[in-house]
Amino acid sequence: MFTGFTDETVRFFLDLKFHNNTEYFHANHDRYVETVQKPFYEFIEDLGPAMQQIDPLMEIRPHKCLSRIHRDTRFSRDKSPYRDHHWLLFRRQAEPREKSVMYWFEFGPDRLSWGMGVWGENRELFDLMRKKIRANPNGILALLDDMNLGKRKLAVGGAFYKKIEIPPEIPLRLRQIYSARELYISKIDPVYEKAFSEKVIKEVQKDFTALAPLYHLLRGYTDEIQQTGKG
Repeated sequence: MFTGFTDETVRFFLDLKFHNNTEYFHANHDRYVETVQKPFYEFIEDLGPAMQQIDPLMEIRPHKCLSRIHRDTRFSRDKSPYRDHHWLLFRRQAEPREKSVMYWFEFGPDRLSWGMGVWGENRELFDLMRKKIRANPNGILALLDDMNLGKRKLAVGGAFYKKIEIPPEIPLRLRQIYSARELYISKIDPVYEKAFSEKVIKEVQKDFTALAPLYHLLRGYTDEIQQTGKG
């Protein structure tokens, strides 16, 4: 059962940041498993049932959800072999991360964040979303209003086309979303100290459940594209 991350979790990440080499990590592997991997796995296991209520096909196996501690340095100037933080992803089983609709949670010495959205740019998905918005803008507005993002301190973010033509009939509140090429909803300034108790998982679960209508909307668009491709 997840009871919170600990000072030892943070200390391991900090130590790894300043001793970022294979010898140090191998010598401290058991410490990594106990102070870092274990609480992340417990976090995933405790959230798993709620995530499968949102989507029965959601991947909830901890080793599939948690990011690797090893970094892929092939295309990066930073050749440090290990991360100084972890994130976890809940997405459809066997679905690649790129262009997937997913929930995420991230924690490290200098970060705490969570939310839901699309990993990477996905022109096909957002072109379809624009088509759906044009067809039924009031339906999309009602969905967003029901989620009450502002009250929950959740905010829209992502990457947006600057020169896209937006039809004049699109409501003002939908214009940013209409121009999206990458879209996510994330928690605004979460209280870092909450990560050290079970309070954080309770808050994350509430937010993830609140975001389920938008997840289902984007997931439905993704399924529609996949079915069209198969046809």
